[in-house]
Amino acid sequence: MGYLDRIIHFFVVNQDPRTTDWFLSGSVGPLFTILVTYLYFCIYAGPRFMKDRKPLQLKNTLIIYNAIQVVLSVWLVWEGLEGGWRKTYNFRCQPVDYSRDPTAMRMARAVWGYYMCKLVELLDTVFFVLRKKQNQISFLHIYHHTLMPICAFIGLKYFAGGHGTLLGIINSFIHVIMYIYYMLAAMGPQVQKHLWWKKYLTTLQIIQFLIVFCHTIQVQFQPNCNFPKGIAALLSFNAGLFTYMFSSFYVKNYIKRRSKDALDVKPARRQEELNHNDVSKCSLEVNGMAKLQEDFYPTPASPIYETLKRNGHIPDMKKKA
Repeated sequence: MGYLDRIIHFFVVNQDPRTTDWFLSGSVGPLFTILVTYLYFCIYAGPRFMKDRKPLQLKNTLIIYNAIQVVLSVWLVWEGLEGGWRKTYNFRCQPVDYSRDPTAMRMARAVWGYYMCKLVELLDTVFFVLRKKQNQISFLHIYHHTLMPICAFIGLKYFAGGHGTLLGIINSFIHVIMYIYYMLAAMGPQVQKHLWWKKYLTTLQIIQFLIVFCHTIQVQFQPNCNFPKGIAALLSFNAGLFTYMFSSFYVKNYIKRRSKDALDVKPARRQEELNHNDVSKCSLEVNGMAKLQEDFYPTPASPIYETLKRNGHIPDMKKKA
């Protein structure tokens, strides 16, 4: 049997029989179609369609959408905890329970729910396109939203439970906070001005990936742990990559930008001080002949020429000149 045949054999034989017949989990075909359509619309077709159109507001749609996402994320956190992590799961090493035990099936259903949520979250980018918020559609955004459904599908198809599901609980908890923020932001400027904590969402996401990295990398150092070390390694790599990408995003948008803004303020202040000094100097020159500087010789083009003329200073100034 060749190397490719062994890979195919592995993925066929090791499918989780409990989830094979569940909606959108039987084959990778539907997922591939959804992601290709998503990328085509968000990168090419959508921006081209909206190019000569006004951005859609979608205020009520966004409020409802984000509220639903909050509810779904709360449900996923609860199901993940009750499906094992609150009582029976081991944080150091937790193999997948492929039985049809009620608790194991509860966790498997939570994994399926997580997969469905990752597909629904593709609408985040669709809404950006329809609102012409192209600045929000970064490589990080597209990469994150494309990769997460793939990871969720692999989990559902082969590992619907066990060690890797902690990622889903933490991610869903972060999404509770994130979608609350988006829901409030969608309510308009009157609410947006009170939302000072956007950058802390990125901080929470970085902390999330660090926790997942540490949680999954430890499996490599436990010879007796029956959770697949290859999958744990992929989860660690993915968490490390996301830690780097989100940290780079944080530095670029919240540290470097703050430093740049501070530098931009200094020339503005300097110019303001110069303008103030010029005004003060002119004030001295206007308010009394004794205070006129020796090198000040107004002409008709001068901004204060008319004022000096009304105050009777022009003849003396001409004489002085």
